[in-house]
Amino acid sequence: MQQQHPGNDNLFAVEQPSSGDGNETVEEASPAGGPQRVGWFRVCFDEDRWCVSAHVRRVRRAEPLDYALACCDVAAAVPILGKYLESLGTLTAIAAWIGRNASGTAAWLSGAANQISGRHSGTPPEPGALEALSAAALAGLVAADAPVVLGPAPDGVAPFRRTRRLRSRYLYRSAVRYGDAPQQLLDVWRRPDLPGGQAPVLVFVPGGGWLHGGRQLQGYSLMSHLADRGWVCVSVQYRVAPRHPWPRHIRDVRAAVAWARAHIDEFGGDPRFVAVAGCSAGGHLAALTGLTPHDADFNAELAPGADPSVDAVVGLYGRYDWMDRSTRERDEFVRFIEKIVVRRSLEGHHDVFENASPIARVHPDAPPFLVIHGDSDHVIPVGEAHTFVQRLRSVSRSAVTYLEIPGAGHGFDLTDPHSTHAAIHATSHFLEAVHRNHHLTTHRLRPCAQPQ
Repeated sequence: MQQQHPGNDNLFAVEQPSSGDGNETVEEASPAGGPQRVGWFRVCFDEDRWCVSAHVRRVRRAEPLDYALACCDVAAAVPILGKYLESLGTLTAIAAWIGRNASGTAAWLSGAANQISGRHSGTPPEPGALEALSAAALAGLVAADAPVVLGPAPDGVAPFRRTRRLRSRYLYRSAVRYGDAPQQLLDVWRRPDLPGGQAPVLVFVPGGGWLHGGRQLQGYSLMSHLADRGWVCVSVQYRVAPRHPWPRHIRDVRAAVAWARAHIDEFGGDPRFVAVAGCSAGGHLAALTGLTPHDADFNAELAPGADPSVDAVVGLYGRYDWMDRSTRERDEFVRFIEKIVVRRSLEGHHDVFENASPIARVHPDAPPFLVIHGDSDHVIPVGEAHTFVQRLRSVSRSAVTYLEIPGAGHGFDLTDPHSTHAAIHATSHFLEAVHRNHHLTTHRLRPCAQPQ
């Protein structure tokens, strides 16, 4: 009897390039009974017999999305022209996600439109309400003689409308390479009059559903605020699915952190203190980076001796669990990850999903965490943050701080000035408190040969 091997569960697997330029193919041998890649397409065999029946079963189970992604893979692998066609796969994946989550997407877009136009769906926050929430969240971390003050109230302008002005004021160097792939670029934000060598560092990871990893728009409010207070900030661009499946995302973020440890002093930063923050998918990548500094698979593309560890983590409306299918929303998310991001099934590759879930990687030596989430998030429900914070607090010896912002939805840092104001000030208070206490840390994780 022929045996069907799990291998890559994607129906029409195409070899992914190692360099990230999308223009070469690789022949990879596998042991008998496993998948083999020849040129662009995968051939399955079982002890020298072609597994025709296995391929027939896969084709019968195929959905239109599988065929569409397979065509996009082939287009992206075309020599010379392929790199210009990679966006087809991204657009296909985005369309699939919107189609399967129409109600949540509509609610998110409606809320964002109301916030941009100044028509908030709920009651505007009372004066001092967000300060009180931030102070309560940071109690025990921020000194009593350094109260949490949010500063002047925002003027009601949506944060994304300020991006050009903020970028022109604080962007110090653009498109700095941290790796060999074309997508491995970062921007450095700092004050032009910053003294060299002593500024704490924040690496910011933008979101985009693991389908978009650009440096545009996201994080501008936070990075400009910290830069004004004397920080050096780095905004990271990374490779994304479906052309670059998991774990390319996390490997790029690790490479960016290692670059900061090795080179940020050239831009006035202090490599002895590097924090990481991210929003949405970037929040997931930031949390995973902070929790797994020794993971051999995630560090596979780093140079010997590179240091991808971080001293603090900030997650804004992030996703922290890739395995939970307990609700319809969570099940749809896992299906999306299976088909588009990982290109493998949870059932056949449980270890891949578990290792990619921050909630499954918590441990006592985790760095200090700040988790921020809105209670009106229709894309990643706030319960995701509750569960992660509870799990992390149950084991971590470091501070685990949680701020829940009333009325804030997904992507509030682009559309909602009040929620953004609260989040960036709470983040700066948290990071500066951790930075002040950094010299008291008795144990710091360092890369080693053994995976965590």
